[in-house]
Amino acid sequence: MGNLSHPSEFILLGFSTFGKLQVVLYGPFLVLYLLALLGNIIIITMVLADAHLHTPMYFFLGNFALLDILVTMTVVPKMLSDLLVSTKTISFATCMVQFYFYFSFGSTTSLILADMALDRFVAICHPLRYGTLMSWTVCTHLAGVAWAAPFLAMVPTVLSRVQLSYCHGNIINHFFCDNAPLLQLACSDTSLLEFWDFMLSLAFVLSSFLVTLMSYAYIVTTVLRIPSASGRQKAFSTCSSHLTLVFIGFGSTIFIYVQPGKAHSVELNKFVVLVTNILTPVLNPFILTFRNETVKAVIQGQMQRLKDLRNSA
Repeated sequence: MGNLSHPSEFILLGFSTFGKLQVVLYGPFLVLYLLALLGNIIIITMVLADAHLHTPMYFFLGNFALLDILVTMTVVPKMLSDLLVSTKTISFATCMVQFYFYFSFGSTTSLILADMALDRFVAICHPLRYGTLMSWTVCTHLAGVAWAAPFLAMVPTVLSRVQLSYCHGNIINHFFCDNAPLLQLACSDTSLLEFWDFMLSLAFVLSSFLVTLMSYAYIVTTVLRIPSASGRQKAFSTCSSHLTLVFIGFGSTIFIYVQPGKAHSVELNKFVVLVTNILTPVLNPFILTFRNETVKAVIQGQMQRLKDLRNSA
């Protein structure tokens, strides 16, 4: 992989093209970041606290909300601080750590979405066997694999970046240590790394997407056989919020990362990643609450309890 030559730090261009207007972006981005944290924390708290949500479906939703928080925290705080300074630097070690956790959490998110699809498939297509097929042991194993596999697979990926020689400068045209801008700085042969990255994308992202598509193909076939319109509507309503998350999550990820090579449109990718890491985590809690009758009922019940406590006081 060449000599072990790498800069002590990288310079992140971020939103430098905006010049002094970068400071104006700080306020809106900070508000969106805090809303994302608050919304997903509320989801996790509800899943943990309310017995009605102690089911496999909401167990996976809780995992998804936690991943939303972790992915956002990996990227956004550094991006926000860089909006207030003229020179945006990140040490080599910190860059590698950010790279590792961002792609580990992102890959885990894809696998959790597939787990959620499998859960809905079993619930609708095999309802009588649901308790057996989706027992807590099965659910914890599925979630455990979803968390462990990407973190293990990303170890050689990060070590390969450490081994690279970076002779094309130390300026990363992004607001975090993304894969394509890093590879563009390398003067070593990266064809093997690009192939490995593509295989990881196939293993974690495309495979999860295919599992999800196949699950919903069976779900749609089963639901269409339900004789009553109300029964069909009820079955589809339990899947609507998850389907929305699937299209948003997989759409942006496949667009950016599931392509071999490093010939990316960096500016376009930067915009899509910005939407994925700031806007989507804000929207996801609303999707989970406004499109999910059970969660809405839990929220209404909690609000009613608060009113009763206030009136009794």
